[in-house]
Amino acid sequence: MGIVAGLDSSPDFTRIVVCDTDTGAVLRQGYAPHPVEAPDGRTRPADVDPQAWLLSLGQAADGGLLEGVQAIGVSAQQNALIPMDAQGGTVRPALVGGDRRAQAAAADLTDALGGREAWAQAVGCVPQAAHPVTKLRWLAQNEPENAGRVASVLQAHDWLVWQLLGRPVRRTTDRGGASGTGYWSAATGTWRPDLVELALGHRVTLPEVIGPAEAAGTTPEGLLISAGTGEPMAAAFGLGLGPGDVVVSLGASGSVMAVHPEALVDQSGMITSLADATGMHLPVVTTLNAVRALRGTAELLGLPDLESLSELALKSTPGAHGLVLLPYLEGERTPNLPHTAGTLAGLRRESMKPEHLARAAVEGMLCGLADALDVLRGRGVQARRVFLIGAAAELPAVQAVAPSLFGAQVVVPQPADYAAIGAARQAAWALGVCQGTLDPHTPPTWQGAVAQILEAGEELAVGQAVRQQYAAVREQTHPGAFQP
Repeated sequence: MGIVAGLDSSPDFTRIVVCDTDTGAVLRQGYAPHPVEAPDGRTRPADVDPQAWLLSLGQAADGGLLEGVQAIGVSAQQNALIPMDAQGGTVRPALVGGDRRAQAAAADLTDALGGREAWAQAVGCVPQAAHPVTKLRWLAQNEPENAGRVASVLQAHDWLVWQLLGRPVRRTTDRGGASGTGYWSAATGTWRPDLVELALGHRVTLPEVIGPAEAAGTTPEGLLISAGTGEPMAAAFGLGLGPGDVVVSLGASGSVMAVHPEALVDQSGMITSLADATGMHLPVVTTLNAVRALRGTAELLGLPDLESLSELALKSTPGAHGLVLLPYLEGERTPNLPHTAGTLAGLRRESMKPEHLARAAVEGMLCGLADALDVLRGRGVQARRVFLIGAAAELPAVQAVAPSLFGAQVVVPQPADYAAIGAARQAAWALGVCQGTLDPHTPPTWQGAVAQILEAGEELAVGQAVRQQYAAVREQTHPGAFQP
């Protein structure tokens, strides 16, 4: 028996789990928040000194947490970009998160290559404000002196791995992290340095993409460091997902992510073609409105929290007495309606009750995500199990409605640090390959997530009727906008 550690550096905190290499059982845990202020004392949520991640890592590992650990895997926030100069110093603070400043740069960059279809064909995604390629474009347009000094770029997990290894000459990444940059193609498995040049104005040194079971190196103390990956890929690996599994993530916005054997090139740009942490692929379809639609409805009804909204929604019936909410409160990506607003339809005297609006909000959110799932199904993705994650996944109203609307078994995993667990599992894999005990094509088999299983059963027909009611309003309000 050996022990390995998984480190997850999220936007707000660092979490470390120490696991048994054979079973995945969590033996020890550590946690530390990230400093919230920049060195000059001003809060800059889109600009972060990456040294803050190292400080948080050190605090999370205090108290001998890593004693006896043989290997470490690193998961980190997706899309964080660290621009570096020729000496390996940071040119400026890291650009992180969605970074609304870059929205105009995303549109400009999309046009520069010839539109959405050209980008989807090139790298499997259309530039959004969050993508590193868009942040490079923003840098060139707004900070040309800094842009001119950029000699290489890393993402958060790449940078942390590089730091843990003692800043060696060799810099690495994995295919999962690379696939979210906007300048690496999951379909061909190659960088597109010409797209970096299109965005930044010149080419830069890009990290070496290593395989899922490869080691990035060993620390000066002899500790093995695995390839690392982005948070979504690490979480999927930690959950133990395989073909036929889909993850529906309920954040303020929503996403539907599936495990698939091949990259999906979607000319409409609705599908973002990511790679996973095992050698397979993670096509993703996102919606801009998930839990934000529930919170907005709760505020409108004067309810204190989402639990109260859920309780009220269960007093209504499927279809909410004909009330339909198209929850496009922030515009929408699926369907592509960036400048639209939400729609409440079916108002009649008998439907104008708080419980029906609460039910319509839950059904509208899930119908929007079911539309996103249909985009993947339309491209041959199997959805035998739908993993529902996020705080709203625990709401009784969401659990009551989801199986019939998704038309599949719904799995609600017990809350856990799945990204950190996935990083630890990757570390165990790389360690086993180095020791000759594991195959580089077969990850270690760990205990599955403890979960609640929900079946549609006799409610399936009712759920399909609710979806038809929703689709009729969507098509009437936005004719032809949604083409799965």
